[in-house]
Amino acid sequence: MVREATPADAVGGRVPRYVARPPDTAAAAELLATAHRLGLATVMRGNGTASDWGAPPSRVDLVLETTALRSVEHAAGDLVVQVGAGTPLADLQTRLAAAGQRLTLDPLVAGGTVGGAVATGLSGPRRLLHGPLRDLIIGMTTVRADGVTASSGGRVVKNVAGYDLGKLHTGALGTLGLTTSVTFRLHPLPEALRIVSAEAPDAETAQRWTHAVLGSGAVPAAVELDSHQAGPLTLSVLLEGAEGGIGARAQAVAELMDGAAVAEGPPARWSTLPGNPDDTLLKISTPLGQVARAAHLVHEAARQQNTTAAVSGSAGAGVLFAALPTAAGAAAVDAVARGLRTALDGGVTVARTAPALADAELDRWGDVPGLELMRAVKQRFDPDRLLAPGRFAGGI
Repeated sequence: MVREATPADAVGGRVPRYVARPPDTAAAAELLATAHRLGLATVMRGNGTASDWGAPPSRVDLVLETTALRSVEHAAGDLVVQVGAGTPLADLQTRLAAAGQRLTLDPLVAGGTVGGAVATGLSGPRRLLHGPLRDLIIGMTTVRADGVTASSGGRVVKNVAGYDLGKLHTGALGTLGLTTSVTFRLHPLPEALRIVSAEAPDAETAQRWTHAVLGSGAVPAAVELDSHQAGPLTLSVLLEGAEGGIGARAQAVAELMDGAAVAEGPPARWSTLPGNPDDTLLKISTPLGQVARAAHLVHEAARQQNTTAAVSGSAGAGVLFAALPTAAGAAAVDAVARGLRTALDGGVTVARTAPALADAELDRWGDVPGLELMRAVKQRFDPDRLLAPGRFAGGI
């Protein structure tokens, strides 16, 4: 269960001393209790697809792998599933699909696990209609830094008793505890889907289309914006529902978008992050009325730093991602992020850095509302700062 680490186990350039792979929650709790007594800094890892998100941890003594925490308990009649944190999302969706159901989460990073999705809090296109990942969680089991196990919620949608661990741990990058299992509410698979898409000649047109679609009765499941290398803005609207009425809905949306094309399947890069896996990635949260403008400003800010950007994300939820190429240095990344923070009403974070910039001096977070409250929560859950120390905002 415990082995010596190798350079291949490095997290943010830090090579740990040990790697452990507990088989269940009880073993994980015992392991963390021991690490706590020894003062070992611990970082959680599933398939490693999100290891470079956030800031590099200030130190890593132990990497705790969750890949053995695989289980699926599907209550199909209740539209609920309890799943182990190490379960690959793709495997979970395949099993649910056999019962005509799905976890309405579009994984933005291929190959990820349930625990990795919770740690990053990444939610894909369908968050517009069904809410972000944290809204799909109705229960969770976690282990604190000292080995104490806690659970909240349950296996039925109505059960909301207890401390809402799901809201706290989602997006916390493993700084508050180890998530060992999650209970989600599910949705039936739709009978049919259509994608309505068109290239907008400018940001104003893209914003007008977005406003028209969101204000219509079409009830889109997602409204996505895509813009690569300062090219045209492509707006794609996802519609889901009964086969009988979806054609008319799609045609109505196409008319709102000046005669857009209608397809029965998503485009090639649907539900993927922009750029390449090693690019630096900015996350931009902005009011809905500024989304298209934000995409334009990213390209302009990149051009001013003699680099380029690829942008995509949810025009309907106000969340975009911008990829800066690996060749963009720390100064350029910092300048782009700071410029966008000044120009936009919203948050801009450096969500993931290129490997060469792991230890660069970057203002990754900007001004973080509620930072003191976050620090208080960290103090409550991990007073000795042993879980992924320094990986989250404000050095948490």
